Amino acid sequence: MKKSQIFYGNTNREQIEQRLKKFLNEQKDFLSARTINSPRAVGDATENIIAENFKAILGDLVGEYSSSFARRAMADLAFTDKDGFYYVVDVKTHRLDTKFNMPNLTSVERLSRFYEEDKNYFCLLKVDYKISGTRAEVVKVTFAPIEFFDWDCLTIGALGWGQIQIANANVVKIAPKNSRKKWMLELCDIMLEFYPKEIIKIGERVEYFKKIRKFWEKKQD
Repeated sequence: MKKSQIFYGNTNREQIEQRLKKFLNEQKDFLSARTINSPRAVGDATENIIAENFKAILGDLVGEYSSSFARRAMADLAFTDKDGFYYVVDVKTHRLDTKFNMPNLTSVERLSRFYEEDKNYFCLLKVDYKISGTRAEVVKVTFAPIEFFDWDCLTIGALGWGQIQIANANVVKIAPKNSRKKWMLELCDIMLEFYPKEIIKIGERVEYFKKIRKFWEKKQD
């Protein structure tokens, strides 16, 4: 089966990462002294500047390109390549001197439906930066489909069907050219272990509120 040349070819993924890192570090005026210490402001500004320029950074790899997405959409930008593969890209920024955060990536149910089509790729574009004066210095850019993110650095959050999260944004392990089939089978195993634990938790919560109800039934109005 034909696969994405960006992710399974020789050097395209790494070249895109290096080009984007260089491009971001060349930007002088997209942050201010007021916004530099706000991770949200830095994230929004970085996401916007990437969305506006990513097509040029991709160069002749890209076919159609769009950065017009609703806030709750699966990604911040999307494109097709010259072979007809479709990529949705979720941009994440991470300030390296923060001790701990667990960014949400996507719903397990939404990803499962999206990956029913072999030509679809859900990608993460992670920008690690540090503050240098009034500049955000980009230290590392990671551009990879979610199946390249090792399960050792991912976890599941109890939101809806379950939300795939990076367990700790300071610790990300990439397995280049990893098998999607292998990764999705691991996802299934993880969810089949996760859901029974959630059922037990829900049972405990039901019992808790039965006790709370009895307590309030005895109260005078």
